[in-house]
Amino acid sequence: MSAIDRLLDQRRAGLERLDPHEAHAAFAAGALLVDTRPVENRATEGVIPGALVIDRNVLEWRLDPTSPDRVPEADSPDLHIILFCNEGYASSLAAASLRELGLHRATDLVGGFRSWAAAGLPVRSAPPH
Repeated sequence: MSAIDRLLDQRRAGLERLDPHEAHAAFAAGALLVDTRPVENRATEGVIPGALVIDRNVLEWRLDPTSPDRVPEADSPDLHIILFCNEGYASSLAAASLRELGLHRATDLVGGFRSWAAAGLPVRSAPPH
């Protein structure tokens, strides 16, 4: 097993990861769904309507409720945050990072955006960049 696979397994051990339908239900119930994919992926594959887009390189600053650079939605450490990337690898590492900041309900979408789309859940074309 590679070092990154071991790290990924360790980080995922602390997450309650959601499959696409569970994530959709949580989003409908008020969870914050966050797209961390690069603009190129959003442009070619589409977006999930209502998901908040936050680039991975600033994610912790934007979602930390104590950060002066946070987004308005990040108003509580109790916020249920569901991250997604393309296939659910980088988002697992990012969710673990958010948990280290005290966002104890941060998690990610198993299989990422591609599993959401494959499940037939809502997707639309990305707006022009």
